Amino acid sequence: MFAIGSLSFTITPLNPSKSHKPFKLRLPICNLFVKNSMEVPATASATNFGFKNLMETFTVEVRKAENRPLNVPLIVPFTIASSRLDMVENVAIRIELKNGCVGWGEAPILPFVTAEDQPTAMAKAEEACEMLKSSSPMTLGAVLWEIGDVLPGHQFASVRAGVEMALIDAVAKSISMPLWRLFGGASNTITTDITIPIVSPAEAAALASKYHKQGFKTLKLKVGKNLKADIEVFQAIRVAHPDCSFILDANEGYRPEEAIEVLEKLHEMGVTPVLFEQPVHRDDWEGLGIVSQFAKNKYEVSIAADESCRSLADVKKIVQGELADVVNIKLAKVGVLGALEIIDVAKASGLNLMIGGMVETRLAMGFAGHLAAGLGCFKFIDLDTPLLLSEDPVLEGYEVLGAVYKFTNASGHGGFLHWENIA
Repeated sequence: MFAIGSLSFTITPLNPSKSHKPFKLRLPICNLFVKNSMEVPATASATNFGFKNLMETFTVEVRKAENRPLNVPLIVPFTIASSRLDMVENVAIRIELKNGCVGWGEAPILPFVTAEDQPTAMAKAEEACEMLKSSSPMTLGAVLWEIGDVLPGHQFASVRAGVEMALIDAVAKSISMPLWRLFGGASNTITTDITIPIVSPAEAAALASKYHKQGFKTLKLKVGKNLKADIEVFQAIRVAHPDCSFILDANEGYRPEEAIEVLEKLHEMGVTPVLFEQPVHRDDWEGLGIVSQFAKNKYEVSIAADESCRSLADVKKIVQGELADVVNIKLAKVGVLGALEIIDVAKASGLNLMIGGMVETRLAMGFAGHLAAGLGCFKFIDLDTPLLLSEDPVLEGYEVLGAVYKFTNASGHGGFLHWENIA
């Protein structure tokens, strides 16, 4: 068992049928201000005990837990079918364990998509932080369950995700392990698409040309407000970036017949999207199934459920009714533990997986990226929104090489904030 004073814990052998002596891993006390303490050699995979095992073996004691507004301007307003965002107004969360390790999380706020606004998220995050500071020592798994009790369901999923991120980041730093290794170590890189919001055809063409030069191969187009305007945007982008792959994201904006008409018109243009995300309202389960069957049978286009996938029960309904081929996992919709549970069920059911986010800084996006790289099970990766911000408040963290994110051996997710600068 982990002991805070010496940072040592005993690992129980994973194969109880064999006789093993337990071994003890000893690690140095965290020092957030010494860069070398955040680095771990490439051989760290030898000590990858896995996240589920860590939930049972690591004892958490919290010294400090606090939250602050995280406001960041956008390069241009972010417009989708259901909302418009002029500035990121998220919530940052900082958790310090008694061993000195500090973890960072972010609760993203997207109006009409997340259930929380920023004042609600701030109040609920403060409530969770007070609970953590007053809690007795308990295993990581037990603490995560307590967080779930304070921040239940979709109603507080974004705040729950932010608190879970910060706690898991701090624990990963306690054992000097990068999150991508903790979550499985499948890879230390991912390749993302990039989003073009609802803009004019000329603006869309300019963005497509810019992203083409930066090396992006897949463009995600926000559609769903005006079918005629959407088609004009497709035509303009096709000229600017003729070789790109398309993902369409209607954000619930179409009626089923409109979604089918879009696919037919694109087919006439010689364009077949690689994915069509949330074509209809999240509660229009029949419409989702109709569009999904049409798209798959006539054009071999997969339909992804995003807003319709906000819980494990939703995923089971999608599987049972064969309503979509893909589910979009977003930590702000279901939390970290909820995401891992949904991933297991979706994989077992034959659904393909997509990972996305709200409009987030590299704190939340870095955590999601580590998860995607470590698990290695996502067919579609949509983790681009930090590229849409006019400022980057996050220090260190992952490296951005065009469409490719590279995750280093820095422990945790590697990113952090100058806390006093966002007060």
